[in-house]
Amino acid sequence: MARAEEFVTTRRTPSSASGPESSGSGAGKENGASRWTGRLVVAGLVLAALNLRPAISGLGPLLEEVQHGLGMNGTVAGLLTSVPPLCFAVFGSQAPRLARRWGATAVVLAGMATVTVGLAARSLANGTVLFLVASAVALAGIAVTNVLMPVVVKHWFPDRIGSMTGLYSMSLSLGTAGAAAVTVPMTEALGGSWRVGLAAWALVGVLATVSWALVFRAERRDGGRERTGHGARAGRTHGSGRTGPGDRTEPAALRITRSPTAWALGVFFGMQASAAYITMGWLPQILRDAGVAASTAGLMLAVTMGMGVPLAFVLPRVAARMSHQGPLVVALGVCGLSGYAGLWFAPSGGAWAWVLLLGVSNCAFPLVLTMIGMRSRSSAGVVKLSAFAQSTGYLLAIPGPLLVGALQQHTGGWHASLALMTGLMLAQIAVGVVAGRDRCVEDGR
Repeated sequence: MARAEEFVTTRRTPSSASGPESSGSGAGKENGASRWTGRLVVAGLVLAALNLRPAISGLGPLLEEVQHGLGMNGTVAGLLTSVPPLCFAVFGSQAPRLARRWGATAVVLAGMATVTVGLAARSLANGTVLFLVASAVALAGIAVTNVLMPVVVKHWFPDRIGSMTGLYSMSLSLGTAGAAAVTVPMTEALGGSWRVGLAAWALVGVLATVSWALVFRAERRDGGRERTGHGARAGRTHGSGRTGPGDRTEPAALRITRSPTAWALGVFFGMQASAAYITMGWLPQILRDAGVAASTAGLMLAVTMGMGVPLAFVLPRVAARMSHQGPLVVALGVCGLSGYAGLWFAPSGGAWAWVLLLGVSNCAFPLVLTMIGMRSRSSAGVVKLSAFAQSTGYLLAIPGPLLVGALQQHTGGWHASLALMTGLMLAQIAVGVVAGRDRCVEDGR
């Protein structure tokens, strides 16, 4: 589990070894940052995490109303469910560079403001193009913030990385599940307009933006001492932001693209991400078309997403004790296949069983994070492997939700889409077994 936690705190922070933020990773406490500022950061972490998924999971339960309101066809609706991984791949890759230039706190503040503006703007959109653009704006803010959260945790809480990462992860899952469960009843309580229901989530963004503005102000007040203390003491980074000699923990000859294990992890990440975004984007509509009420469908999606809260703590611990994670990959995949089979043969009759099975299957995400942490011997190698696996995976995840929408539109039902989802799950199992072998990318395997 220790190896898994190390990965969680470093996996998305290529700048953490060389950027100004990492150079102050332990400085928050050592420079005597106020207790009040620390509490602000905790509040900011929770509010930011709560704000990172409602733009996605809150849309699914209202997708039918959005389609009718904007005259959107099934293919375009499928594009909406494919936009998140595209934005995460494109905009998330820019986060380390932005953090080196402006500082992680400033970028997180800008990210939260961008999410808020995007959520508010898409509720006012009078056409499909504007709705897509506004959604992309919100997702861009989510992408950069998502990448920098581990940097913030390491910077402000160097002695509580595990507990603060756990708090952040729980808040992220709560935001995902909460948006799915609350959006429909909240929309009905506010008058029934999908525009109001989607815009309401911008209020969480306002709270997160205010909290990070206060953190940024406190950081400015402290004179930025956190940025220079650690580098001066350890000599790990230089003023230019380049990595010092003490940080060269990864062989320069490591070429991640030549490792079969790296490619297997990238494809596995992509398959599980595709399944997750298909579930978030289309599961409520599949259930509604089977006769399930909209509010109940949203609650079922919330249960599916909420399964990740307890299992995210259990799976990494189990996986870290295994030399081969293939059996876990197969077990999660079988749960997904069973859920798809249930939606095919009895979508409404056994709906609660199917959503529980899909919730377990979606926990391939914490599993793949743990596997990435175990497939390299050094933290620098983990960062490099993580960047490759995630960028590759998110790109591979783009077509899945789009194809599901297109198949539904052209066939008028969900059987073709479920067949596609089954094929993707079988591919996930096959490549996950390969990725789960006891290998290290430093060995070229």
